Amino acid sequence: MARATGTKRAILDATLELAATKGISGTTMDEVAERAGVAKGSLYYNFSSKDRLFEELLLEGVGALAEILRAARGDLRGRAAIEALVGALLDRIASNPALAKLMASEIFRTDRTWQKSLFALRHEALTVFVEAIAEAKPESRDHGTCGLMASSVFGAVLMAGLEWLVFEPERPRDEVAAAILDSLSGGLLGGDRPAPR
Repeated sequence: MARATGTKRAILDATLELAATKGISGTTMDEVAERAGVAKGSLYYNFSSKDRLFEELLLEGVGALAEILRAARGDLRGRAAIEALVGALLDRIASNPALAKLMASEIFRTDRTWQKSLFALRHEALTVFVEAIAEAKPESRDHGTCGLMASSVFGAVLMAGLEWLVFEPERPRDEVAAAILDSLSGGLLGGDRPAPR
């Protein structure tokens, strides 16, 4: 998905700023127009509704994330790929915490009009993790198992990244990545696995 420019970009940026502090429900089209410095008519010319505005904002953000993850993985395989993906996701969270907050609050909602579109892009981003996990853990090549593992890694990085930015922003990013990877090492990346109860 191409990144918006001009008036459309100003509207999307203003929407993201507002939604990060007020949430989607608390953000009004009037506030978006005011923050973006555009007439309300211009806002509705570019986005026919609030739902359409948030759909494009989320699709753009998750689409860009999928591209970033594919680039981070490159030719890496197994553990090296997972480490690169965790680092890339943390970097994206740090560079755009407002989008990370919005994604964290919306990614698992099922009552939004844009859910079907967002699910497709979420799947695209998770597929990069699924492929790396299947290589790191060949005994878990079942797509459903790898999908659940990918979701858990993605969710852990997203939440740990937000926790880092909000409560420990002075902590170096590499320490955060190492902590996440250490927490995964019992199952996903090897190491001793706790005995089942």
